[in-house]
Amino acid sequence: MLRGEDEDASELKIGEDFLKAKCLMNSEVAILLEHRYDQMKQMSGDSTPLPQVLEKSLQYVKRFSRFTNQGSVKQVREVLSRYQLAEFELAVIGNLCPETVEEAKAIVPSLKL
Repeated sequence: MLRGEDEDASELKIGEDFLKAKCLMNSEVAILLEHRYDQMKQMSGDSTPLPQVLEKSLQYVKRFSRFTNQGSVKQVREVLSRYQLAEFELAVIGNLCPETVEEAKAIVPSLKL
């Protein structure tokens, strides 16, 4: 495990736990939260208010999601997975959709292009 002063995301020094973690793009989180939101809404009916943190989180990821349907989200992950990116690199690129290689490198300095 790395200490704060040893961490450097630009060189992929982010700690073992984070390197092993599955990172999701905002669009993927939106799909998951929307599914959970719908489940909870059906179970509770109109009488019980849903947790505010769920509603706020769903609003946030929907606002910053670049892709709205499950097919396009899956396709983006498949395309980005071809480049052997670290999970967090894939998520950042998928969220921000840089237009050029230079822009991608500026956003994610750890990219080996």
